[in-house]
Amino acid sequence: MKPLSGLRILEFDGLGPVTFAGMVLADLGADVLRLSRSADAGTPVFSEVGGAVLHRGRAAVGVNLKDSGDLVEVLELISAADALIEGFRPGVMERLGLGPHVCAARNARLVYGRVTGWGQTGPMAQQVGHDINYIALSGALHALGEPDRPPRAPLNLVGDYGGGAMMLVTGVLAALLEAKATGKGRVVDAAMTDGSALLMSLFQALGARGLWSEARGANLLDGGAPFYRCYGCKDGRFVAVGALEPQFYAALIAGLGLAPETAPQFDLPGWPSLHTRLEAIFAARDRDEWAAHFEGTDACVTPVLTMAEASRHPHNLARRTFVDPGVVQAAPAPRFDGTPAEPAAEPAAMSLAEASARWR
Repeated sequence: MKPLSGLRILEFDGLGPVTFAGMVLADLGADVLRLSRSADAGTPVFSEVGGAVLHRGRAAVGVNLKDSGDLVEVLELISAADALIEGFRPGVMERLGLGPHVCAARNARLVYGRVTGWGQTGPMAQQVGHDINYIALSGALHALGEPDRPPRAPLNLVGDYGGGAMMLVTGVLAALLEAKATGKGRVVDAAMTDGSALLMSLFQALGARGLWSEARGANLLDGGAPFYRCYGCKDGRFVAVGALEPQFYAALIAGLGLAPETAPQFDLPGWPSLHTRLEAIFAARDRDEWAAHFEGTDACVTPVLTMAEASRHPHNLARRTFVDPGVVQAAPAPRFDGTPAEPAAEPAAMSLAEASARWR
């Protein structure tokens, strides 16, 4: 049995973080029904994205919220749910007749999870945007990228998934614990601006102590340190070096054949020249030669793998980090009691009537 077995969660299908959050909750064992735009819906209220990976583990239930009969059925599902998650612009659910107050009147213990870019309130709440815009406003984007180039978007991992979906999951689970004790639910307002700002807490603390510069590529963890960055290799591929602690740095320097006195770790004025030296050394061998050279040492040197290579790496194979039920994908995480979990396949689509019968 999985940790969230027995929990009923209604997911209003959408883009980005809400889809990922629904997948995570289903991976953890919740019974998630994914309300998806039915074929005869007049307006594309919902969006079908993600396919066999992001939609795994929960059934798609076709619904047209412009239809009064479907709306009644959805309210019945809300009455039986423990939580609801949605990712529409503020006010959309209210206009559909499914806002928090309406739902709470049907089900006082319901946890109502909302995830948006800007949040439910504030002067920008109704403004459109995407991951890159939200992390730009939180200060996260400015810290990412090369010093002499514009900031670089880190896929949509920081805003959509880290600052959005995972904060939504955390908030929903916290509110569910409270609802179990009190019988009263809450509205969870997960904003990607808030969440990505929270992810920057360490750097805010370092900045307050004068230990972090606003300049990109000038700091310990942003590629500024020659012992914490990626290097190009002879074959055009890369290795990642993360030798932060002195003993790990010593192992790195020894492995590269350098005399310790010629490469002091925290000689900041000397970092640019050390960068250049290490670049030349790493460029002399192929990536996998370096990986083999440093394997089993404390130098913290690893190959930078492509997504396809990652699924075939011996460590990931041993842990079953990736699975292939037709599409290669990450297995559910975290695991419990050390046991890897299989992702549940996307169940067959069902009608609203079938969904109501399932939760009755």
